[in-house]
Order: sequence, then C-alpha cells, then structure tokens
Amino acid sequence: MRIFKFSNDCASRGRGTVLGLVLAGVAAMPLASRAEGVPAPTEGLAMYGEPALKPGFQSLPYVNPDAPKGGTIRLGEPGSFDSLKPWVLKGNPVQPLSFQPNLVVETLMMRSLDEAFTLYCLLCESVQTDDARSYVEFTLRPEARFSDGSPVTVEDVIWSLETLGTKGHPRYLGTWARVAKVESPGPGRVRLTFTAPDRELPLLMGMRPILKKAQWQGQDFSQSGLTPPIGSGPYVVGEVDPGRRITFQRNPDYWAKDLPITRGLNNFDTVRYDYFADSNAMFEAFKAGEIDVWREQNAARWARDFSFAAVTDGRVIKEEIAHQRPSGMIGLVMNTRNPIFADWRVREAMIDAFNFRFINNTLTGGEDARITSYFDNSPLAAGAGPATGAVLDLLKPFAADLPPGTLEGYALPEGSDRPLDRKAIRGGLKLLEEAGWTVQDGLLKNQDGKPFAFEIVLNQTGSAMRSSSEVQQMVSIYVEALRNLGMQVQVTTLDSAQYVERVNNYRFDMTWYERALSLSPGNEQTLYWGSEGVTEPGTRNLMGVASPAVDAVIAALLQARDDAGFKAAVQALDRVLTVGRYVIPVSFQRASRMAVSASLAHPKRLPVYGDWPGWMPDAWWQKPQ
Repeated sequence: MRIFKFSNDCASRGRGTVLGLVLAGVAAMPLASRAEGVPAPTEGLAMYGEPALKPGFQSLPYVNPDAPKGGTIRLGEPGSFDSLKPWVLKGNPVQPLSFQPNLVVETLMMRSLDEAFTLYCLLCESVQTDDARSYVEFTLRPEARFSDGSPVTVEDVIWSLETLGTKGHPRYLGTWARVAKVESPGPGRVRLTFTAPDRELPLLMGMRPILKKAQWQGQDFSQSGLTPPIGSGPYVVGEVDPGRRITFQRNPDYWAKDLPITRGLNNFDTVRYDYFADSNAMFEAFKAGEIDVWREQNAARWARDFSFAAVTDGRVIKEEIAHQRPSGMIGLVMNTRNPIFADWRVREAMIDAFNFRFINNTLTGGEDARITSYFDNSPLAAGAGPATGAVLDLLKPFAADLPPGTLEGYALPEGSDRPLDRKAIRGGLKLLEEAGWTVQDGLLKNQDGKPFAFEIVLNQTGSAMRSSSEVQQMVSIYVEALRNLGMQVQVTTLDSAQYVERVNNYRFDMTWYERALSLSPGNEQTLYWGSEGVTEPGTRNLMGVASPAVDAVIAALLQARDDAGFKAAVQALDRVLTVGRYVIPVSFQRASRMAVSASLAHPKRLPVYGDWPGWMPDAWWQKPQ
C-alpha cells in the first residue's frame, strides 16, 4: 500500500489535494536536530563508493566551463514522430525528448558521464539515504523553476513519480512497484521508502522526469499527444512540424544556468532536429550541408565515402571519439514466444547460418570486431572459457536447466570467407534434426509436416546504429543461407509507426535489435530480460527471455554490496544471456566515428562513456565567427 503525504507548506501555497490523496501536515525537522547516526545529506550519490566530484566542484570534468553561448546546431534523425510524450507507451515519440536527458524536462539529479553510475543534484539541492538504501529523501532547490516561471514544487515531484509509475511507459512500472510510500516530511522535501533495500532505487528515483502537474491535470496521461511539455530544463520546444522537424530554443531565464553541474553545458541558442525518410536521405542532407553531424557506423564507408567537397575543403572534420563502455548487443533477435525459436538448438542453427565473416568483409570491410557477449569491451564481460569462482557459484543451482556452454564456455562460429559456410550449414542441419526438424521434399519440416516458416520484420528508416540499406543487405545474404537449410523466410519492411506498434506488442518472429548497456547495469536489466517482460507489452525483453537463472543473477547484481560481488553477478548474467543464443550478433565500434561541421567544437577531455546521451550537443558549442 502506498501512502502519499504533503506538508502544510504545500497546502499553504494553495495547491490543494493531489490525486485524491489527503494532505497531512508534518513539521519539518531541522537538520541540526537529526538523530545521531542518520546519514547527512549530500550533493551526489554513486552506485558504489563515493562520488568522484567533491562539494564545491566548479564544473563537470569533460566540459568547457567557459564555452561561448549562441548559434544553432542542426541534427538529423531517420524516421518520423507523432508525439511529444516519450513517457507513455502510445505514439511514436520525438527522439530528442526520449534520449537527450534534461533538455526540456529535468530530473532531480543529473548523471556524470565520467563515472560508471554517479548522480549529482540538479532540481534537488541535497539527497539523503541510509547505508542499506531503504529510502531516499530529496530536498528541492527553492530557486528551481519551470519555463513559465512557476516554482518546481514537492507536489509536482510526487505527482510526476506517481503518474509515471502507474500510467507511464512500462519501463517505469517495475521500479515504482518497489516504492512502499512517498511523502513530504517537511518543506521542500520528498521522501520515498522502498519495499526492500535496493542500492540502485535512490538513483533511479533521482533520474525520473519531473513534469508540471498543472499542465496535465484533467487529461488522460497515458495518451500520446503533440502538446509541448512545460519543463524546467534549459530549452523550450519551439517550432514543431510533426514527422518532419522540431526545434528547441534556449531559455535565457533558465533557472540553473549558473549551477556548477550545468556550467559549460547547453551552449546553443537553437537545437534543430530534421527527420528524414531513411538514413541514406539523411546522409545526402549531411553532404549538402543541411545538417551538422553524422555518425558513421560502417568502417568501409568511413574509409570510402568521405571524400566529398565539404571534407576535402575543411568544412567538415572527421573524428573518432574513444569510449570505455560495453558493446551492448546489436544484431537479429529471435522471439522465443514463437515456438519454432523456443529450442536453443534451433537458435544455435540460426546463428551458425549467419556467416558473419563474409557479411562483415562484404559490407564493412571487416574492420570492426564482432560482439562476443552483451558486456564485451568492458571488465563486466563474461570472457572466454569455463565459469569459475563466484560466477560459477551463482550459476550452479541452475546447471540442469542451462543451455550447453553456459558453465563450460561458449564461442560463436568462426564463419567462412565464402558466401556459403558449408561447415556451419551441416552443423545447423544436425542441430535442427535433433530438435525435430528435417528436410522433406526440399523444405525443412517437423514430424507433423509443418514447414519451418517465419517472418523478419524491419524498420524502413533503419536504426540508431545501422542504416536501413545495411540491415537489408545483411538480411538478404542471411535469407539466402537460410534457404539452404530449407527454411521459408518472409521479410517485411514497415514504416516507423507500424514497426513500433508491432514490436511493442511482440508481433514479430525476428527483427533488428540494438540494446546499449552501461558500466553500471541495474534495475533496467529486469525490463530488458526479466521474466515479467514476456507478456507485458512495451518492455525491452524482445527475445522473450523467461529464465530463473537470469532473474536470479539480476537479483544478485541488485543486492551486491561491493564491486567484486557486482562484477561476478554481471558476468554471470552476460554468460547466461550470451549462451541463451537469443541474438545473432554483428559488429560494434570501439570508437564513435563522427563527421561534424568545422564550425562546431567540443572539449578535448572526453568522458568515460564517450559519445553518449548528455555529451552531444550538450557539451558542444559553436565557434565564434
């Protein structure tokens, strides 16, 4: 049962009852009279250890605190949008509001991209929690204001948390279920008590968007819409041309422009996003000088296709931005809700048939390494060879139900330089036969004579990490190999809105998959591959993982009290997911390839996460004329 309480301070400002809840006056306890042993409020909170930045810091380490203000940055996105509400499941939301943190709508705390997972106060002036992290309490900055000049209040915070947790996108629901009580113990203070201690929950609550309650009252919040949100962030929504363009204008009266946490950020007067039919059209617009930034995912194109005039005469600069973050997972995901993909032997055969070596050489020049696990390129990766030590201890109770290779070690097939990897095809046919599928009259069928037929659903606009043409080329080569196994494959390409609707409701057999992962995985892992996500629409568990071992190791990483226990739990999770054979992985970049207008600049000091949401355009600026 959740109990919501507001102090007399809230009522005295004429805000009345909220969501049918009773206001309760609770006298504020002065800080000086807090009981001995109660942790003191701080300005920062880290998942493990102490924040790197000490009180009194002047700016984030990867920004230029003296960056000039002004100018316009023009960015591009493939696809379309029909909603300015990224906090609900319905609609196709505009990307900047989804992935540019604190652009328009701010959070209580703000992430540093130079630490695995550390937050510093933004809307709040201090945060407090106990050693067990059974609760978190935020004290709001009295000067915090929405763009219309109204104050950000305790009531706005509590309403936002409760509304997102009950009517918002499914990504918010699981976390909110762990909140037992939210209340205001005094003026400007919000306290959340959790159903059980959880090291990450205080940070997750600090990252929830804080909306202006008065704007949304009397509306069905779960519906999508094009009403510009009133936020407290440095930008306000400007011109909106649904599906084609959106601009954000810097608010000259931004309340936090002089805070150390924001110093050197939010430098452009205007941030403009143009939408294009696909990534090919977007690249042509970049070459023509209509947008200022291009991220190239293909190593072959990076070497081959950047000799156009703007590059040769210096108007466009090529850069490679190094990072230390995990590879994440990119590739083709199999939906195990479809019975034909429920057997690991079938999924292994599907992986064997994908001749990565040939595809990588053909499409990208073979420059980028293949993803070998979900946390590849980081200390959190499971690594090669058998499980040992604490990782083995975590997985042993589930040994009987784990796919072969989980404890012993697993490696992806080597592939062939030729289009058809005959060795892999033979191995795949053997696995399929063991799973009950044999070639009959040239077609792969089960013992009931039902053919092995499935659909690959693709987004015609491509994705954040791959162009639509590159994905389609990969799939075309792959489908030819699958036909050698006797499979019947249909490829369906949809517009963005149709694609989002089908994927949100898991109405696909196989689709393109991209899952970025951080150096500090936490509660979001339940959303990505927890058992509850098998039937709940809109989760990120596209493959339909329902594994007691996965649920157990996620619980272990959430309960870990030190770095060693946390690392072992993540490595165990990485091992179970990889050997689960849910995704056919492709390549990843150890550095982001960016071509940018020579008029733009960024600090030389790069954050640990590199080119990550919160860095570009946030820390960039336009060079003075």
